[in-house]
Amino acid sequence: MTTTFIPRPSQAEILRYQGGTLGISAVPGSGKTHTLSALAAQIIASGVLGLDQEVLIVTLVNSAVDNFSARIGGFVRASGLIPNIGYRVRTLHGLAHDIVRENPSLIGLDNRFAIVDEREADAIRKEAASTWLASHPYDLDVLLDAGLDASRRDWIVREKLPELINDLATAFIRSAKDRRQTPDSLRNRLDAAPPLPLAEIGWDIYANYQRALNYRGAVDFDDLIRLALEALTISPELLARLQARFPFILEDEAQDSSALQEQILGKLSVGNWVRVGDPNQAIFETFTTAKPEYLLNFIAHADYRRELPVSGRSQPSIIALANRLIDWVNTQHPQPTCQDALTTPYIQPAALDNPQPNPPDNLNGLHLVGTKFTPEEEARAIVKSLEGWLPQNQDKTVAVLVPTNRRGVSLINLMKERKIECVEYLSSTASTRATAGALSLVSTYLADPSSAAKLARVYQVWRRAWRVEDTMKGLYEGVPALIRKCSEVEAYIAPRDEKNWLAGLIGVEALDVTDELESFRKVVQRWLGTTLLPIDQMILTISQELFTEPSDLALSHKLALVLRQVAHDHADWRLPELTLELNVIARNERRFLGFSNDDGGFDPERYRGKVVVCTMHKAKGLEWDRVYLVSVNNYDFPSGVGKETFIGEKNYARDGLNLQAEAVAQLDNALSNSEYDWLPEGQATQRARIDYIRERLRLLYVGITRARLDVIMTWNTGQQGDKTQAQPFADLQGWVENQRK
Repeated sequence: MTTTFIPRPSQAEILRYQGGTLGISAVPGSGKTHTLSALAAQIIASGVLGLDQEVLIVTLVNSAVDNFSARIGGFVRASGLIPNIGYRVRTLHGLAHDIVRENPSLIGLDNRFAIVDEREADAIRKEAASTWLASHPYDLDVLLDAGLDASRRDWIVREKLPELINDLATAFIRSAKDRRQTPDSLRNRLDAAPPLPLAEIGWDIYANYQRALNYRGAVDFDDLIRLALEALTISPELLARLQARFPFILEDEAQDSSALQEQILGKLSVGNWVRVGDPNQAIFETFTTAKPEYLLNFIAHADYRRELPVSGRSQPSIIALANRLIDWVNTQHPQPTCQDALTTPYIQPAALDNPQPNPPDNLNGLHLVGTKFTPEEEARAIVKSLEGWLPQNQDKTVAVLVPTNRRGVSLINLMKERKIECVEYLSSTASTRATAGALSLVSTYLADPSSAAKLARVYQVWRRAWRVEDTMKGLYEGVPALIRKCSEVEAYIAPRDEKNWLAGLIGVEALDVTDELESFRKVVQRWLGTTLLPIDQMILTISQELFTEPSDLALSHKLALVLRQVAHDHADWRLPELTLELNVIARNERRFLGFSNDDGGFDPERYRGKVVVCTMHKAKGLEWDRVYLVSVNNYDFPSGVGKETFIGEKNYARDGLNLQAEAVAQLDNALSNSEYDWLPEGQATQRARIDYIRERLRLLYVGITRARLDVIMTWNTGQQGDKTQAQPFADLQGWVENQRK
């Protein structure tokens, strides 16, 4: 990595730092990572650190840890010093782990304590939520609309409530841990409070979830942070030792800092604390204590305040568009409580002689398409635009940024139909989902071997390559149709009379179909035999017949290891429960690290001439030459006016409440020591709406500022056809038109 760094004047100001608290507000593309890395190297080279001291750098995600480490190492090496000495780069979870490992017994942990990952934590929580739902069939009135008829109520209880209860429990448990509440301490507060039915549901699931963790001798990521702060609080000796070790703390992405993160770093700091971030890019707040206000308050009271307002990423017209969004929010947003969702400084383009210049200005690079599209029409319009742009721009990068994974998958499918080469950066890649999906369908049948419909799907998995072969489509479509008509699957797979195994199948006439059915029957017989094996061996055996590509076989091995761990953690689970793990990965509901580059750290420059499809949240920190912003309507980007609907509010919930928000509010009510802090029912739902509006404004700002040369913005009417153009979109479209006059 190059260490050539000629700082801009605003960056040079930060490099004059000698000590004290320093708060920095940095706009997108301002080079804050490079500047903070250079500052860390400068402190190391200055000789102020003792032999056993380090500069502590705290950042948000693991990929940023690697980036910081490489950059600082390059700067240190350029100074003639040895890299990897004098600094430590950690995520908050990594730092918390370091702290707890110093003395686990201090906070009641065994020296061999384990940390459950998000997959395992999610599985334990779902099991606790399912247990609650099964054991409280008469306690649902607190959740459901009283006007539901019996059939719809039964359908909701069966199909919708498991997910709702799990979502409620997730928000409640995370919030309780953010507030440093154990089940025991929270029980005491609930017993002393008036009835709080949603909090009681949350507590019940939390208690069972925590018991399951304790049984494993494990903690989750939220526990790790809570326990790290507890260790620093109860042990002055540990705190003093770590304060001496880290005389300087540099914090990146501080707009996403939580209350516990601020408290941990505040305790560790001996006064030399640098916090840098962009409050306008705070997009991870929902049901956490992460708030950009922490950074803003720190900046307001720091010894020194600086800005990094100059950005060389985008061409000036895109910068002006982002600044216009700030103006509209501050002065014209219809909700007064949202008018400070975006703040200054405005983004400034670099000076013409700057060593980090902007691309040339081009007002024609702004395309805010006001056409009223259905979702399908919007997708076709984007694909048509890409078909016209890509042939002449194979040296450029391009991304389609979507609000949800599901929207991204539908666009990818259309691009593949049109033979447009695309790259997924969603929860998991298409190849990962396809491999997990194939194994999931096979194991789903093996868990229910009498189902003709499931067996027909297994045939299509086995012969999936025939979908695109014209000469084999007849068999690919015809054989499953015959299998679905089979009245007794056992008579086909394992007949009493081997000579009469076709008796249960209707319509078998052609000899090639008979041979095909016989070949498939033998495969299924072998697979049924694998159900006696441990789950990992079963998956590996099946995959040998399903796949030939090395990447698919390697991924199957990784999936087998995951399922082996799940089976170990849940000794009572059988094939149906274990199969659900594959279903979750196949449906794109959980991130799973596969073996392609797309499943790890992401570099848009690797994909010049290809279309990257990415959620707007995952796009943060990345940049492309051309960016499409999709579905900018009043559902994905509401403004709180008219008859807007909000994500998180279910039409079957009692009184239209956001039950997650209300459960967290009841948690806070239980913890309150003042009658004036008590939040009446319904107010949390309204507050959640405002918080969501504010966060989505910042998400739109993030999307715009990912683009270097071109921004294309479109909207659609939603699946019900009743959505309208988002209000900020309408203003930005009018602003662009005025600029062209």
